[in-house]
Amino acid sequence: MTSQPTTKSAAGNGPGGHGEPDGGLQAGLKSRHLSMIAIGGVIGAGLFVGSSSGIATAGPGILLSYALVGTMVVLVMRMLGEMSAANPTSGSFSAHADRALGRWAGFSIGWLYWFFWVVVLAVEATAGAKILEGWIPSVPQWGWALIVMVVLTATNLVSVGSYGEFEFWFAGIKVVAIAAFIVVGGLAIFGVLPGVDAEKAGLSNLTDHTGFLPNGPGAILVGVLLVVFSFMGTEIATLAAGESQHPQQAVTKATNSIIWRIAVFYLGSIFVVVTLLPWNDPSIEKDGSYVAALDSLGIPHAGQIMNFIVLTSVLSCLNSGLYTASRMAFSLGSRGDAPKAFARTNGRGVPMAAILSSVVFGFVAVFFNYAYPDTVFLFLVNSSGAVALFVWLAICFSQLRLRKVIEREEPEKLVVRMWLYPYLTWATIALIVFVLGYMLTDTEHGNRDILLLSLLVAAVVVAVSLVKEKVRGGQGTAKPEASDSAGPSATVADAKAGAAGDGS
Repeated sequence: MTSQPTTKSAAGNGPGGHGEPDGGLQAGLKSRHLSMIAIGGVIGAGLFVGSSSGIATAGPGILLSYALVGTMVVLVMRMLGEMSAANPTSGSFSAHADRALGRWAGFSIGWLYWFFWVVVLAVEATAGAKILEGWIPSVPQWGWALIVMVVLTATNLVSVGSYGEFEFWFAGIKVVAIAAFIVVGGLAIFGVLPGVDAEKAGLSNLTDHTGFLPNGPGAILVGVLLVVFSFMGTEIATLAAGESQHPQQAVTKATNSIIWRIAVFYLGSIFVVVTLLPWNDPSIEKDGSYVAALDSLGIPHAGQIMNFIVLTSVLSCLNSGLYTASRMAFSLGSRGDAPKAFARTNGRGVPMAAILSSVVFGFVAVFFNYAYPDTVFLFLVNSSGAVALFVWLAICFSQLRLRKVIEREEPEKLVVRMWLYPYLTWATIALIVFVLGYMLTDTEHGNRDILLLSLLVAAVVVAVSLVKEKVRGGQGTAKPEASDSAGPSATVADAKAGAAGDGS
């Protein structure tokens, strides 16, 4: 392949944020790609397959759990949008943490995020393989997992445009499916759906059957722990914006639309589920919440319809997961925190080494899933489980420091502003810390083990970053002027000194 060292300025470094993409990458994503990536990024496969356990735990009160987590995500995305609109980059929050908090933070959160997504590749590949094996049992499950991984790897290797095109259609199917589900379910709830007699449907399901909170207010917090990780992926649009023609506008649009996206796709669809059926209907846990809801309407082949939608979500998650992991590896390489090969692209602007290394670890994780599902793979899944909360914390603290730097040096780039700064930022930090603390008390659902293992892995990564920084300092090497770490007009040192001088 033809290698191109990463030396260009980051996207957004030019006036108004309309610069070239990060060095070597190409602006291959169209506005329709970015719009659908932003919308579809909110809808993960976890929404379809994981909501049933939340409903069984909290009853109709699961709506409050989703609302609470949704509010937290909206606030975090607002902070990320503020920083990314001012300085769009493929490293997104990792690059911002690098600037605001130090090399150790950018290194640590970047590698933890990469680790999270390569594990997700294995989880989603296995989930997709199970569905495909059910349709075509002549191909073994591991064979389907291999096929799915190879096809999507090839897609990502062709060009960023091919990734965007695949994601446009994958996300489009998810969006249309949920929108249709909400419309059809809503008509059935109010008894105006032609040809359907939904006997169990009605708003009374929200309060009947032992009430709105059948298991008490504490179940809302347990529900939060069950649903919080299904929101991971909302940040993908800010990474992808670095390879669009108008990154600042893309980030701004994605940030401003996050409220209605979460309100419609999460709260809207879950509201339909818990009003179509009583929360304690056995079919919700047995068949899954969305399949049970469709079955209650007498829609033929509801299970297969939902399997197709879930498969689409799985493929979308795989596609985006490989893209996201590779771009984070690219960003780490460009900042000197990963092998330099990760920061090189071919003539099509594709970081091949970053993609292939990510998919290799994904294949290894798939192997562990089949060979050692209850030991090695379980450790991988649990140890990456709390990374979402770590990433959100890093975004909060980065925004606290960078806001003052941007206001002082380039206030015209604050096209997206965090509401009620800094009070809502601190309130979000407190909420995330509270959720982490509550995880320590939850032994029934395994969240305590997930948090402890995630903290262990995070501690190892931070230790490696500190040792690496000490070695680099001992060698007298300065931080490279990589695209992901340089500020709009100030050096990293200036940013840190300015933030410290402002009392951050």
